[in-house]
Amino acid sequence: MGDRARQAASFGAAAAAYERGRPPYPPEAVDWLLADTGRRVIDLGAGTGKLTRQLSVRGLDVTAVEPSGGMREQLVAAVPGVRVLAGSAESIPLPTGAADAVLVAQAWHWVDTARAVPEVARVLAPGGVLGLVWNMRDEREDWTARLGRLLHPLGDAPTNGVGVAALADRPDLFLPVETHVVEWRHELGAEELVDLVASRSYVITLPDPERTALLAEVRDLVARHPALAGKTRFELPYVTYCYRARRTAGR
Repeated sequence: MGDRARQAASFGAAAAAYERGRPPYPPEAVDWLLADTGRRVIDLGAGTGKLTRQLSVRGLDVTAVEPSGGMREQLVAAVPGVRVLAGSAESIPLPTGAADAVLVAQAWHWVDTARAVPEVARVLAPGGVLGLVWNMRDEREDWTARLGRLLHPLGDAPTNGVGVAALADRPDLFLPVETHVVEWRHELGAEELVDLVASRSYVITLPDPERTALLAEVRDLVARHPALAGKTRFELPYVTYCYRARRTAGR
């Protein structure tokens, strides 16, 4: 198994840390993704249900689809009553035209777009929406920039927007992509920040000594950085990138 495939399959092993540490999505972003759509929504690659619960409380008819058994266990506990199915973007276990919207949060960069784009189009009703969203750390503040350097000493290839261009390759299936950006801040504590880092795929797959050392450096950053030292709670700034494409009317 290659590094990318190993990382993609790694999340179940850190599902509890993912649930504790990952942020939700800003309501403004969810509003924009769902504008002018119907009630039937698929949360594709739903993870532990971070987005699922935000959809459920809106009174929508939500189906969560997630390939990892470990993630699905957390999801069922976090969002009881929502239908949860094993599946992936390349193989969605729902009938043709079953959804008015398909949302993919923090996951589209993992998919095989050659297979996922037509599969998502299949389950969308004509005029339905595919919405893609990524929360990205805003590293314009000194402490978040230092955190970024701890995680990626040689630089980081951002995941936001990866695979979006594939939608333009299928004008028979999707209209042109629209974009929207939201800047916001998420409150958390030191151990939640550690869980956030621990739930990253490249951290999950590190050898144990390297992972332990990295998490110790994160704790040290919180303890010593002037913006964080002595605080039990603090705010992590995010930029959330949203992409939306509407299904063509034809099939």
